[in-house]
Amino acid sequence: MAYAKLNVLHWHIVDTQSFPLEIPSYPKLWNGAYSNAERYSIADATQIVSYAQRQGIHVMAEIDVPGHAKSWGNGYPSLWPSKDCQEPLDVSNDFTFKLIDGILSDFKKVFKFKFVHLGGDEVNTSCWTTTPHIRKWLRRHGMNGYGAYQYFVLRAQSIALSHGYEIVNWEETFNNFGKKLSPKTVVHNWLGGGVAEKAVAAGLRCIVSNQDKWYLDHLDALWQDFYSNEPLANIRDPNQQKLVMGGEVCMWGEHIDASDIQQTIWPRAAAAAERLWTPYDKLAKDPREVTGRLAHFRCLLNERGIAAAPLAGPGRVAPEEPGSCYHQ
Repeated sequence: MAYAKLNVLHWHIVDTQSFPLEIPSYPKLWNGAYSNAERYSIADATQIVSYAQRQGIHVMAEIDVPGHAKSWGNGYPSLWPSKDCQEPLDVSNDFTFKLIDGILSDFKKVFKFKFVHLGGDEVNTSCWTTTPHIRKWLRRHGMNGYGAYQYFVLRAQSIALSHGYEIVNWEETFNNFGKKLSPKTVVHNWLGGGVAEKAVAAGLRCIVSNQDKWYLDHLDALWQDFYSNEPLANIRDPNQQKLVMGGEVCMWGEHIDASDIQQTIWPRAAAAAERLWTPYDKLAKDPREVTGRLAHFRCLLNERGIAAAPLAGPGRVAPEEPGSCYHQ
């Protein structure tokens, strides 16, 4: 990342499948890790943040709530709506929010970056509306599933703000109840076009990661697609353009591990980096002008032990034939 001048590591630490991070306030949470050997202690996380800082990189931690949190219940089963319906987190349980408060309190000791990511995407509320005790709670509070989703996100935002964090949320929160979000919210666009334009028009900041262009796990996406993406598309007002904080290429873990992650990320992420650091009017209009630079960069990565894939073809592609590093 430092070689490519990418300066924020968005660490999506926990998800449905695994909760690998030690949380001293709630030590059973990392019972949700894949195994005892696949965990990060507080010392590990502190070391990662410190190393990143020495490279000029901030680390933005994420807890994705209320969805993508099934693993939390391995340590604290009361977080599940029920044993048979384990996601999203139980909105009716005050312990859910006490636990989020504890996590963010512990985060503050490790993750010093001013932003924290609270997720908020892909929330299926059917477990709330079909689980008897939550359905009763919803009726008592005059809410349906949609209203409970909003309630959860706003309450989590309030907790994060109380710890001095500014908030990043995935775009579904803006798409569903944007006018209710904290004005300190950064909208993280990933689903499609037009969202960044709407977010900044509403006075909110935005990060662009549109999945059709900047998702690294989309192996069919060429480096040229990464290079040609325009975060400011259709945003003409200079004041609104300033609200687009930047872009982010996303490497999700469903189909990668330590054996193939580097060649999945590189060199395509470097193409996005040049795009993000280059004013549009100075950008190479023909991607072929970039090929030599990017090939050279890829070879330098290889020399430094980073298994960056060839430029020819999509992500994680093998060399077409024997030849010079500079022509693959």
